[in-house]
Amino acid sequence: MANYNRIILVGNLTRDPQLKYLPSQMPVVEFGLAVNHKWRSKDGQDREEVLFIDCACFGKGAEIINTYCQKGKQLLVEGRLKLDVWEDKQGGGKRSKHSVVVDNFQFLGGREGGAGGGAPSQSYDESGGGNAPAPRAPARPMQNRPPAQRPPQQQPAPEPPFGEEQQFSEDDIPF
Repeated sequence: MANYNRIILVGNLTRDPQLKYLPSQMPVVEFGLAVNHKWRSKDGQDREEVLFIDCACFGKGAEIINTYCQKGKQLLVEGRLKLDVWEDKQGGGKRSKHSVVVDNFQFLGGREGGAGGGAPSQSYDESGGGNAPAPRAPARPMQNRPPAQRPPQQQPAPEPPFGEEQQFSEDDIPF
């Protein structure tokens, strides 16, 4: 049986990221993410539920998050769920919690954090598809840009007049 463990979340950091290093000198950053869910109840009341989710990111992505993020910054994360289980030191019982191991992330909102607007988002992909945020080149004015090259448009096949039947052969069926 196939398995699939992916999660995508958009939320705000609940605390400043905490960068640590594993014994192998691999950087790891831990941070909390608050994700809101809003809905209207049957009686017409606006309701809101907030989830607080612990996240961890490893490698170069950890250093990027530590450098560019702070409490309140809006972030999109993609990763996998992980279950941590441990023995409670006071009561001796088993404790557990879910957390997210971040593979990819994207900065959202403005440059100053939060959900401000205006600044473009930056993304990072742990698989090497992205990189650290870099300054963008200034946009060229619209009048200096060459016209966009568009592929030639195909003309749709003519429709048969209403009421006429269309005949198909086995060669017309795509499967």
